[in-house]
Amino acid sequence: PDLTLCPFPLLLLLPLHSRIHHTEKGSPQEDEVGEEEDTIDMTTRILSTNNGSNENLLEGDLLAPRTRNKANGVVTIPYVVSYHFSQYEKNMITTAMKAFESRTCIRFKERPWEYDHNSIENKQGCFSALGRARGKQVLSLNKQGCLYHGIIIHELNHALGFLHKQTRSDHDSYVRINWQYINPQNAYNFYKQTTNNLNTPYDYSSIMHYGKTAFSMNMKETITPSPTPTYRSVRRRACSPGTSIGSTCSTDVNNKVSYYLSIRRH
Repeated sequence: PDLTLCPFPLLLLLPLHSRIHHTEKGSPQEDEVGEEEDTIDMTTRILSTNNGSNENLLEGDLLAPRTRNKANGVVTIPYVVSYHFSQYEKNMITTAMKAFESRTCIRFKERPWEYDHNSIENKQGCFSALGRARGKQVLSLNKQGCLYHGIIIHELNHALGFLHKQTRSDHDSYVRINWQYINPQNAYNFYKQTTNNLNTPYDYSSIMHYGKTAFSMNMKETITPSPTPTYRSVRRRACSPGTSIGSTCSTDVNNKVSYYLSIRRH
């Protein structure tokens, strides 16, 4: 069945978790900016790029909120891309946006004149505010470390209100957090959050899931998957944005469909 939804008002603010289709290599071209090596974990790349950032970041790439989120999100997401990005780099960003649009009712529109909008900028790191905020909402994609298809989608997910997968309220049933390998100052990044999981399965391959050594003091595993029937791998798996829904991609679409339908019923 076709899981694409028709447009209707949305609340893009609840702390949910999801994954959008992504490839391990950059798009639209693979031999220039955006090529991802299979040996480099996406979370490691984000945390490494953010190491020199002077922003107050939560969970490694969430910009600490300065104002309270407003529960009036809509299907159309206004945005503006900084002039610091080349046309090729802008195309990479819009290609990631189209991955959302191909299977959901989210529509990204370049509207710099709107008061509430996402401002995609070349700052020191890969990070975004969580959910919708009033006025200009910064989403940083550093040109040197963040212009990868998966990372762009990861940060767009944060802007839409989705937290990291391993902070789900039911994570104890699916992963073990190895606190002994985590610096106490970074322990908060693994705390459970109060989330509406919409009866969706825990997806180890989610693009919103930390890598197994995230925030490790000694490169030992900080996240160990529990041997559940749904276990595949903590590491993200490739799924091209234009392909049909497959076994490694359907969870993301189902999450968003369930989310939108739950909002529509209220």
